[in-house]
Amino acid sequence: MATNDSNPPGTGALENRPIPVRSGPGTGDPVMSAVLARNWWAVALRGVAAILFGFLALIAPGAVLISIALLFAAYLIVDGLFGIVSAIRAAQKHERWSLLLAEGVLNILVGLVAFMFPGGAVLAFVLVTAAWALVTGGLMIGAAFKLVPEHGRGWMLLSGAVSILFGLALVMAPMAGAVVLTWWFAGYAIAFGALLLVVGFKLRGRKGLESGEPSRGAVTG
Repeated sequence: MATNDSNPPGTGALENRPIPVRSGPGTGDPVMSAVLARNWWAVALRGVAAILFGFLALIAPGAVLISIALLFAAYLIVDGLFGIVSAIRAAQKHERWSLLLAEGVLNILVGLVAFMFPGGAVLAFVLVTAAWALVTGGLMIGAAFKLVPEHGRGWMLLSGAVSILFGLALVMAPMAGAVVLTWWFAGYAIAFGALLLVVGFKLRGRKGLESGEPSRGAVTG
């Protein structure tokens, strides 16, 4: 008996098969791409917030430093409370609890001090950064003397010297160093926010394609 099926033989079963969607490092995840395209505004808002924070840090670095110190103090207090709760639960189970309790109490005390003296918290952060720079620079110089000159001994010596000079500068003028660190952070925030804005508007351009909406200028009938 003749059939009215106009499809070529052997293609009927293939029509009901789902078309596989490529996904991988080279092609990306189409599902995640569609979700981000629908929520492009959230990505763009993150970029705007980062840029605003960066400009605020450039204009008023002192206020930003105090805010960071207060946030750090709040974190220490919350972390200390969780430590005390963990100590109580450990004591109820007859487990070791003294170190957990001591850590929780210490974090709360340091957090309260940072709340009352936020400038001291900023100073402590700068001094810790200075100590890190000094130790890192010394280790790099020590490692440089074990290098063959052709392997970059001079460059490693220079890197270690720069790190030590940076640490000494922070020790001699810690508050000025804190302002400089804030400016660096501001530059990072502005660059990060600008890149997020670019991504957000690129996603906005793909929103219509991902949702199946006709683009501007398309002829509909």
